[in-house]
Order: sequence, then structure tokens, then C-alpha cells
Amino acid sequence: MITSTKTPSVPPEHRKISPWTWIGVGLWVVVLVLGLQGFYERMLHGSLITDLGGWMPWGLWVAAYMWFIGLSAGAFLLSTLVYVFGMKSLERVAPLSLLVALVTLLMAMLMILFDVGHMGRIFEIWYRGNPHSMMAWMGWLYTVYFLLLVVETYFALHNALIAARGHVGLSGRVARLLTGQRRTLLSESEQHRERHITTVLGAIGIPLAFAFHGGVGALLATVAARDVWHTGLYPILFIVGAFFSGGALFTALIAFFWPVRDKEWMLTVRTLGRILLGLLLFSALLDWADYQVPLWYGVGPEVRELSQVLTGPFWWVFWLVTVGGVYLIPAVLLIAKPKSPWAIGMAGVLSSVLFLAVRVNLVVPGLATPELPNLPSSYHDGRLLFHYVPTWAEWELVLFVVAVGVVLYWVGIKLLPVWGRDVK
Repeated sequence: MITSTKTPSVPPEHRKISPWTWIGVGLWVVVLVLGLQGFYERMLHGSLITDLGGWMPWGLWVAAYMWFIGLSAGAFLLSTLVYVFGMKSLERVAPLSLLVALVTLLMAMLMILFDVGHMGRIFEIWYRGNPHSMMAWMGWLYTVYFLLLVVETYFALHNALIAARGHVGLSGRVARLLTGQRRTLLSESEQHRERHITTVLGAIGIPLAFAFHGGVGALLATVAARDVWHTGLYPILFIVGAFFSGGALFTALIAFFWPVRDKEWMLTVRTLGRILLGLLLFSALLDWADYQVPLWYGVGPEVRELSQVLTGPFWWVFWLVTVGGVYLIPAVLLIAKPKSPWAIGMAGVLSSVLFLAVRVNLVVPGLATPELPNLPSSYHDGRLLFHYVPTWAEWELVLFVVAVGVVLYWVGIKLLPVWGRDVK
């Protein structure tokens, strides 16, 4: 929290627009253009643009939704290290983690909205949801989680918003709107009270984040007809994966985009790198157990699905993207270069972006193997296939959600003082 009205200006060299910024903007424009094409196709043709069918009702969009919601839960859980457990070394960056959690939550909700056949009916989950349905519970939990994030972000930034009232432009107007008539910084007693509120909200959010993202794993695990999903490990697997992928994304943002590269920033990045390495090893251990235990003796109905992942036509998604890109290369970077912000940031980029492959390998193989051996030959129709490959339009729509998320994040860092004392 900000305790002083003095806010040092960023040196001029930090305000120059670097070539990397222009490259980033150009890349975002390309992603947006491609994404708008996917959005247009989705609104015009619905689910006909996908490779989904009667036997394959879930695909890339559901996997991407799980990916985004995991990023949100992971970023939020990182913030609790500061607001609940008092980890001082990350206090400087904690407000940004709340913004990342909020933005990625909205991205997840937008992604799953596009996957719903009748998008206008999604709101019925709030007043017609079945209390015995895991999906209904997740919808209710997401609503509570969204409100908690908004309120906690406000209290975490309250003093900074008061300090920003005098800023020119839209950020100053937003600060004045959110702080009302308050013109003086919070007193020590008021700061203590609001820190207590933030701690309580963060503490409430911990079981909430565990519940809703563990609930995603439980949603799959409770489908008894799908052998590869029907395991008690899935809720834990999803929670740890969320903490890992969300922490990786947040680490990358701090390593590459924090405005002031001082000694404190360096220590923060190294702390995040150590946390990320621990989460990587734990997530890799759980993934190993998820595959190795059923495959040890090569018996059991789930062996077919796991074998498809390891040796099927898309073996490279597991061995090259997941094992290599998500775990092995980031681990080498974090171990070999533990003090290098570039290495730590690249490890975060690889683990967070490529973690989508982990979610795809959880969703698709469980549906791509028939429950009954003769089921594929029982009915003949172009939409009754067990073969699924995401269409280009499906990928374009994921890019659209990513482009929207980048805009939301950019607006958030421009209008809210999430950089703390580093930016005027």
C-alpha cells in the first residue's frame, strides 16, 4: 500500500517507446485481426465451424477455458502470499496479481460463453441451476469469486487511488470517481483496518479458488463413464496446475514489463523464479503420477486413452510441447540461470502459454476413445466421429479472447495504480 504522497517519476529512458513495444503492438494487431475473423465465423455459423460432433462435444474451447481459469486462480493464489501470509518480498507486485486474476477470469468466462450452443441461455445457470450439478456450482462460485476480486482490488488500491486523484487524464478521473470526496491519504489506523479487510477477503478467496478450480477437475472426475477422468487426483491436479501456470504468467509479466528495473525488482523476479521452480516440479510430479500409475502394468480401461496421448498421432503434443516446452526447458532455465530475469521470464512465458497443451491432453483423449468397442460402427454420420482436430476457426476464436484479454489488461494498468510507487 502507498503510505506517502511522494511518488518518484520514472526516469525518461523508461518512458521511451522501445522497438519491442512496437513489435508487441504489431503482433497484437495480427492476433486481433485473426481473432475477429473467428468471432465473425462463430456468430454467423455457431458450432458448425468446429470439428466437434455427437461423440466429441468438448474440444479446444473447453480446454482454453480451463487454461484461462487456471491462470486466474494461480495469479490470485500468488496475491494471497502477500495479503494473507504477509510475504513482504512480493508486496510491491501484489496489486498487479489481482488485476491479472480478474482479467483472466473474464477471458475464461468469454471463452466458455462461445462454447455454449445458445449463448443467451447461459444466464439461466444463476436462477435455474441444478444444485446437484457441478457445472451450476462452478457458475455460482465464479460469480462470488468475481465480486471478491473486485472488492479486494479496490481495498488493495484504495490508498494508491487517493494518491492518484491529482493525475491528469483518464486515470485521474477514474481515481476521483472511485474515491469519492476523499482527498487525504489514509491514516495509519485506516490503513491497518483496510489491510485487515484485504486479508479477510484473501483468506476467503483461498478456499474459493480451490473450490472452483478444483471443481473443474471434479467436473471431469465425476464422469464415471470416462475412465481416464474418473480419478480422485484430478481436483488436486487442476489446483496445482493453476498455481503453476498462473504463477508462470505473473512471473513473465513482472520480468519483462515492470516499469522500473531496480534492485528491488531484481529480487522480486528471483523470488518468483524460485516459487515457479517449486511449482513446476510439483506439477510435473503429479502429471507423472497421473500417467505412470495406470500404465505401470498396462491394464485397465484408461490405458487406451493414455497410450493415445503418448504414442498416438499427436504424440508430439505431449512429448515436445508439454514435457519439453512446459516442464523441461523452463526447468533448465530456472536451474541454470536462477539470477537472470530474462531466463526466469522466458521460463514463465513457456510454461504459461504452452500449458494450454496440458489442458487439451486432459479434455480430448477422454472423449476420443469410444466407451464401447463397436460404437463407431453402430451409427454412420459425418458428425458422429471420434476423431477431433481443432479447426483454424477454433484457434482464431481463442486468439480473439487473447486479444480482448490484452486490451483489458492494458486498460487496467493505464487506469489503475497497480504499479504502486513505481509510476506517477
